[in-house]
Amino acid sequence: MNADFLGRRIIIKFKNINMTKIKACIFDLDGVIVDTAKFHYIAWKELADEMGFEFTVEDNERLKGVSRMTSLDILLSIGKVNKSEDEKLALATRKNENYLTYILKMGPEEILPGTKAFLDTLKEEGVRIALGSASKNAMTILERLKLTNYFEAIIDGTKVSKAKPDPEVFLKAAEALGVQPDNCVVFEDAEAGVEAALSGGMKCVGIGKADVLGKAHLIIDGLHQMNMQKLYALNEK
Repeated sequence: MNADFLGRRIIIKFKNINMTKIKACIFDLDGVIVDTAKFHYIAWKELADEMGFEFTVEDNERLKGVSRMTSLDILLSIGKVNKSEDEKLALATRKNENYLTYILKMGPEEILPGTKAFLDTLKEEGVRIALGSASKNAMTILERLKLTNYFEAIIDGTKVSKAKPDPEVFLKAAEALGVQPDNCVVFEDAEAGVEAALSGGMKCVGIGKADVLGKAHLIIDGLHQMNMQKLYALNEK
């Protein structure tokens, strides 16, 4: 057998073995697949206005990727407001009711650029797909976007007890898919989410600004910049 031909076969075989390391992609929802941050901000600001303090867009960045009750605690700390546990539950419920009025008006046009194309490519390549989101409204949002069928596993805020940066949501997603954590890539737009992915032993693609997501293995502006070549290149990082 020709030595050059044999060499090429070995290289191709090695590449194929290497590429199979990444078997699943786990996506955060808000800021990755759809931009609901604007609706969260409006709903939280309504609560802050009621309590008589300012809540800015910059303040809202601190709430990305964390649970509703943790977000409320951050909001109350900004306003230096103390509330009982019962009062907190009532405030969180009211915020969610306000938020739902906005997301129930959403449609597929709200899907961020490149998302469907990349999800389609993953399916064609046989890469497993899951959602790992702190949102308790994830199913409602996916249904409004008509994206539910893309995800083999959906782990949201109703299925976890620990907020990011704890890796619980991503580890449960990997478990639901039957894939080991080190074979998973997480797509996140929040610092807490990046920390969660890394502490869970997964690769992470940060979507957003490098000064916030600097620990991610790869940083992009959005899924419109993602492709299989970049995905498989994460094996080397």
